[in-house]
Amino acid sequence: MSETPAPVPVERLRFAMPPVHATPAEERAHRRRRLAGALRLFGRLGYEEGVSGHITARDPEFPDCYWVNPFGMPLGETTASALILVDGDGRVVRGGHHVNQAAFAVHAAIHRARPETVAVAHTHSLHGRALAALGELIEPITQEACAFYQEHALYDAYTGVAVDPEEGRRIATALGPHKAIVLRNHGLLTVGTTVDAAAWWFIAMERCARVQLTARAAGKPVPIGHREALATRDQLGTDLAAWINYQPLWRTISRSEPELLS
Repeated sequence: MSETPAPVPVERLRFAMPPVHATPAEERAHRRRRLAGALRLFGRLGYEEGVSGHITARDPEFPDCYWVNPFGMPLGETTASALILVDGDGRVVRGGHHVNQAAFAVHAAIHRARPETVAVAHTHSLHGRALAALGELIEPITQEACAFYQEHALYDAYTGVAVDPEEGRRIATALGPHKAIVLRNHGLLTVGTTVDAAAWWFIAMERCARVQLTARAAGKPVPIGHREALATRDQLGTDLAAWINYQPLWRTISRSEPELLS
């Protein structure tokens, strides 16, 4: 009769955690590579709509400056070296391309209002726009959706393309302390303490919007109870959980398209 294998001691189990960098230069290089990878993933997932769509990452040394994809560059062609650095007033301080003014107006306001936030993601994804057209929030009808339970907001207004700094401040106020916001008649926006977290929240929110719209088209979705939704959010709704969930996507894009790191 064979014996049951002994459990592996916890200290011997290896699991990657968010890296800690010794210098701002190392952190900057890391954020730029992750930003390029996230932009390529968004392109691969079909989130691109013309020249719309952007992700920003705060510079670790100059907190009122943000790395962002150049205006008009296809998301699938983004590399770390192609990213531009923009200051809080929308001026390009590093790089040879123009900035999307909507990226500056909204993202800069959110970065200023949320000093702990490293990255902000917004693109015109299909199901996110459909949900935004209804002016609705993500409902707790699946385990994954519970990550957003009482952790996202609705900006219940539409005033055109967001290039006005005051509009950016209103969106930042509506976002408050949450991880995400539905911009009515516009789309989704997410934030994170890492690029990986902000990117994962956007991908997850887009998928939740798709499930919600599909379920409603098929019948009447059954919501998860308040207590259970909160407990699930506490397990799945942290930025660390988002970072962990994002790692398979990062591994896929960085290995299949290594030129993004250049």
